[in-house]
Amino acid sequence: MAAHPGFDRRALLRGGVAATAAGAIGLGAAGTAHAAAPAAAAARPLRKSRAKAAEPRIYTTEEWGARPPSGEIVIEDHVPTFIVVHHTAEPGNSEDYSLEHAKKICRDIQNHHMDGNGWSDSGQQFTNSRGGFPLEGRHQSLSVVRGGTQHVQGANVGGHNSEVIGIENEGLYTDVDVPVALWNSLVQLVAWIAAQYGTQLQNIQGHRDFNSTECPGDVLYGRLQELRDAVGGVLGVPAPSEDDVLTWPLLKPGSAGADVRAAQHLLRGKGYRVPVDGIFGASTRRAVAELADRHGVKRHTCSAAYHCKDDETGYLGSDIWPLITPSSRAAGGDDADDAVNALLRKNRRRARVASSGKLTQSDWKRLLS
Repeated sequence: MAAHPGFDRRALLRGGVAATAAGAIGLGAAGTAHAAAPAAAAARPLRKSRAKAAEPRIYTTEEWGARPPSGEIVIEDHVPTFIVVHHTAEPGNSEDYSLEHAKKICRDIQNHHMDGNGWSDSGQQFTNSRGGFPLEGRHQSLSVVRGGTQHVQGANVGGHNSEVIGIENEGLYTDVDVPVALWNSLVQLVAWIAAQYGTQLQNIQGHRDFNSTECPGDVLYGRLQELRDAVGGVLGVPAPSEDDVLTWPLLKPGSAGADVRAAQHLLRGKGYRVPVDGIFGASTRRAVAELADRHGVKRHTCSAAYHCKDDETGYLGSDIWPLITPSSRAAGGDDADDAVNALLRKNRRRARVASSGKLTQSDWKRLLS
């Protein structure tokens, strides 16, 4: 078993990180890498800046012993809009940081996806190991990214696979942080993909920004702004501020507070008899699951070997909020008004959002943030 990998400053320098406040990456007290935010905060399309990043060493499907795909590899004739971060959520986090272990993880995932899910190949385009080894996932993903004008369609974000490049990060990150080596390789891999495609940094997102799932775990998801900042440092371009990246919250059994209370009001507006107690209990979960069924929202199709779990059914996330948020307070009646007021009590700074009758999806996200 290999020793725990440490901070590789030379690898980061190869990727174009300058030792400046905008780009330097340092170690936190817990041995995890944390990036200093760039001074500028405005988002900027990378294609205009002609940002560059060195290609990291990525192990190909041939190198890790992939099976041939059982069907056609679909190549989308456009660049992806989003780079999506996942975690594999395997039971336990391996302490084997070797390259051989990283290759075995890829084989295990591919076997699960092909034999268990019935897919033609691995669902994700890339896999990133706890030892800091990035590997190609679905066949042809690496060569197509190198071209910079197309991308391989994967199977890792339900309803959005024609828009995304997915990166599976080995491990479960609901309660613990990622290893330093994984973080460093993730920064380099995302920076290179973003430079190839001219991806706007606010479009570096997590799986839960599209589907109602815990993926990529609360801890890794909570570091996505830090990831955008670090990638901006590698590329020498300003990253968006956290306030500029609007996301839907994920509510699940046990959640409590103003967001849950607002969701309950909105569910009642859709005819569901749920209590308005601010607690995400069994009746609220049933209502969300019934709403999803009514609208044909399937439980998310995830990419990892183990993180598709039945107990995520009934979670209220990015694919459910748009179904319950009306376009105006009047359209939602008293229930929408009660929901808005519950959120305004939580955060008075958002009062201007609800000053008019119209409420866009962005307005709702601001109220919920």
